[in-house]
Amino acid sequence: MEHEQILRINELARKSRTLGLTEEERGEQQRLRAQYLREFRAGFEETLRRVRVEQEDGSYAPLQKQAAPGDLSEDRLM
Repeated sequence: MEHEQILRINELARKSRTLGLTEEERGEQQRLRAQYLREFRAGFEETLRRVRVEQEDGSYAPLQKQAAPGDLSEDRLM
């Protein structure tokens, strides 16, 4: 995300708290926030893919994605 877009998100947030936003500005704010979150999550997932955890035997293994709490899929039960 470009720096100007982040500045615009912050500008719209300030305006929302003080003057309020028009419908067009609310739509722009939602689009920018959604784009920011997509890019943030993608970057965070990429960082986690590169993390390695030291095992008891001294080797390193990649992080494994765990099931969400309450997920009763077969993979989790084994």
